Amino acid sequence: MDGARDPELDPVEVRTLRAQQAGPGDLLWCDGLILGTPENFGYMSGAIKDFLDRTFYEVEGKLAPLPYALIVGAGNDGTGAIRAVERIANGYPFVSVQPPLVSVSSASPDALKSARELGMTMAAGLALGMF
Repeated sequence: MDGARDPELDPVEVRTLRAQQAGPGDLLWCDGLILGTPENFGYMSGAIKDFLDRTFYEVEGKLAPLPYALIVGAGNDGTGAIRAVERIANGYPFVSVQPPLVSVSSASPDALKSARELGMTMAAGLALGMF
């Protein structure tokens, strides 16, 4: 969020929602999406899965390819969560604009810096019409 709102970038409107709060209208509104999830038992969080389940049929056929990025807070290596999100994202259609960011065990200063850069990249790419 901080990276997407960086004052050095052309302003983009940023909406930060928990998965339970977000709905189909939010997907139809946005020009890009960053999904963040913990890795639970080698899978995405139940809340993210619920969000994807609740919105899929509501936006099917109405959603242009949507640039997205993924952040995973992993207890293991994050590959199970990444694989699950990517499989579902292909059906939306979400288009990955950069490799998933995985932070193992904790939100270290390096992981927070990488997340900020991910937000900046998404915002800059949208502002410049690259995505």
